[in-house]
Amino acid sequence: MTLKLNKRSRKRKLLLVLFGVMFGLLMTEAFLRVAGYSAPLFYTPDYFRGVALRPNVAGTYQREGRNYVHINSAGLRDREHSIVKPSNTIRIALLGDSYCEALQVPMEQTFWWLLKQKLESCDQFAGKHLEIINFGVSGYGTGQELITLQQQVWQYSPDIVMLLVTTNNDISDNMRLLKKTDQIPYFYYRDNKLIMDDSFRNSTAFRWRAVNQAGAWFRDNLRTVQLLNEVHLLIKTKLDERRARNQTPAPAPAQTAKQPAPEITVENMIYLEPRDAVWNEAWRVTEGLLKEIQSEVNQKRAQFVLVAGSNPIQVHPNRAVRERFQSYVGTGNLFYPDFRLAQFANREQIDFLDLAQPMQTYADEKKVFLHGFGKETGNGHWNADGHRLAAELIEQKMCSEDNSQP
Repeated sequence: MTLKLNKRSRKRKLLLVLFGVMFGLLMTEAFLRVAGYSAPLFYTPDYFRGVALRPNVAGTYQREGRNYVHINSAGLRDREHSIVKPSNTIRIALLGDSYCEALQVPMEQTFWWLLKQKLESCDQFAGKHLEIINFGVSGYGTGQELITLQQQVWQYSPDIVMLLVTTNNDISDNMRLLKKTDQIPYFYYRDNKLIMDDSFRNSTAFRWRAVNQAGAWFRDNLRTVQLLNEVHLLIKTKLDERRARNQTPAPAPAQTAKQPAPEITVENMIYLEPRDAVWNEAWRVTEGLLKEIQSEVNQKRAQFVLVAGSNPIQVHPNRAVRERFQSYVGTGNLFYPDFRLAQFANREQIDFLDLAQPMQTYADEKKVFLHGFGKETGNGHWNADGHRLAAELIEQKMCSEDNSQP
């Protein structure tokens, strides 16, 4: 009899615990909905590029700042666009990564939204309607941008293809040994020809993400699951930010024989001339991919414009901070990747604009941060001021007298 009573007691306790957990989850779910919280998963596995934005997803992005984001029906962080180009319209297809995707700011504050308005006032585009279509996706390297051009862009019949390069990680993103993920495609040279490695499609992680539709449903519909996912991502982001703070280190003490020099991260190696075969190959592959994009654009009789964005440390408004970082990395020039891209563009006859140097000049004069939000001002992506200035600088180039209309 005692044994039966103990079993019943344990069952009641278990049911009470389960009821308490379920009630707590329901109350949390209700509270989050009343508070207007939403943080859906914005990305989905993609057979060609590894990852893409999910069509028709909307919710709050809050890893940098706080912003409501809507992805259109074509899987673009943009308004809706017709496939058929309207008459009397010049279309610009924008390729890039998170700086183009720009989840951190409202769409109306992004550089590409502002740029459209500015270009329509140019003499070069007088009487024409301007339309910019944003194909940017966070984390994309040049290889994924080439695939996007081939798979998505041409159906919209653009007149201009603009590629925004983020030197902070785009070159390293093109090499598996530097990117350190097996869930995206890469390109490599074989017999002086670029070959695509699409082996990511067979990786366990990619295949699991591709078939995990039940998990996607829960993330889409349950705010509690979204909150847990955001907490996980927030922890990861904070760890990444801690690593990024190495860009503005305190002065290091004098090194002794027993004190090795601090490790230079992958992100910071971009400010140095390549020191090994991996970095040499990363630059070779990147430049090869840019030539492939140029060739595609030329074949379609469109115009190719290459733009180099800024990195946070390049445009930090405090010269002493920049100099301290240069000493830490061991470089006399924060614009090495920009100079190299400029030389490459000149050699290949590609229209090129470097934003980093004029943005540094502006930051110095105005004493303003162009990157970062809140407590992380100075790190991360362009804020509203950064986007506004980028739009102004691009408009100046495209509206200059020596820039011919396509």
